[in-house]
Amino acid sequence: MSQPNDATPPLPPAPPAYRPGSVAPAPTIPPAAPIPPAPSVRAERPSSGESDPVADGARASAPSGAKPGPTEAEMARAQRILGTVSQAYSARMVGQERLRTSLLLALMAGGHILLESVPGLAKTTAASTLADTVKADFKRIQCTPDLLPSDITGTQIYDAANGSFRTVLGPVHANFVLLDEINRSSAKTQSAMLEAMQERQTTIGGEVHKVPRPFLVIATQNPIEQEGTYELPEAQMDRFLLKEIVEYPSPADELEVLARIDSGALDPDRHASTTVSLADVEELQDIASRVYVDPAVRTYIVQLVYVTRNPVPYIGETLGGYIKYGASPRGSIAFLQAARALALLSGRSYVIPEDVRNLRHLVLRHRVLLTFEAEAEDVRSEDVIDAVFGAVPTP
Repeated sequence: MSQPNDATPPLPPAPPAYRPGSVAPAPTIPPAAPIPPAPSVRAERPSSGESDPVADGARASAPSGAKPGPTEAEMARAQRILGTVSQAYSARMVGQERLRTSLLLALMAGGHILLESVPGLAKTTAASTLADTVKADFKRIQCTPDLLPSDITGTQIYDAANGSFRTVLGPVHANFVLLDEINRSSAKTQSAMLEAMQERQTTIGGEVHKVPRPFLVIATQNPIEQEGTYELPEAQMDRFLLKEIVEYPSPADELEVLARIDSGALDPDRHASTTVSLADVEELQDIASRVYVDPAVRTYIVQLVYVTRNPVPYIGETLGGYIKYGASPRGSIAFLQAARALALLSGRSYVIPEDVRNLRHLVLRHRVLLTFEAEAEDVRSEDVIDAVFGAVPTP
């Protein structure tokens, strides 16, 4: 029998042995991938009489009554809090730097995040680790087709001893809520999360119950099992500030996972040695909300979102025709909030255009809806988003 000529490529070398108590360095923000230039089709502007915010150079004015920017002391305090959370995360999580960054951005911006990946990539571990580091109340909800809205929000139970009803709050009333495989729950159950995610409250028996602060929903969905699932409606997808695609770990990271299992570092009963308080998180969110955003960057955000709604004059009929619906104003708001958080994570008290570019896939991949033709021709939303960014001049 003849032997194959191609030799198996060698695996990368194993990382240094894990030492209990050691932590990885704070996360670094990877630079934005190069964006290919969009086709030069600006001459095809529609002649409807409407103004073109991209070609006409519309500019935002400085907002009146803006909050004062963060002080140097506040910036130093924010970096200490972020360093503590990052170190505790690294003690249990191996690799997955993008996931760590996305979770921190959602936490600082006060938004929610949707994670998409195959099973077994530590999404639950990442969420529970973040909650353990913050010493927050953490609840996990396993979504199934028979899950009821009251199983999430809560219900009223008759108390025979007192002859009255009492309210029992559901697991959504926690600081960190993990909705595992959210697309396995029915549309009725999915809609039960809308009020909690947007209004930060639930209504049970006519009574309004506020969810605790800070409040972060981390939802996951499995893209490879579609039987027995319910696609998330656009209204709920739009409620998520960010959407992250979690990738497989590298062979080196996977070897490190095995080493940490042997050392006991990943035992479920081990908790973070350094923690921050809920008050620290609220302070972090307040500092992030006061990061300065120049009017030119605000204009850049609005122009990008505008092009997703009117793509053909800017990126051509081929790519523009693949867009069914563009981003809503929530897309602009998400860019503003997440860019502030990313600037703070990078140690800056001001936003730069590169922050917006780095966030383009996180913010828009679930807001730019593509046609069936795009799916049939294997066109990804990331490809169209890159074309949009290539069409809008960077300030």
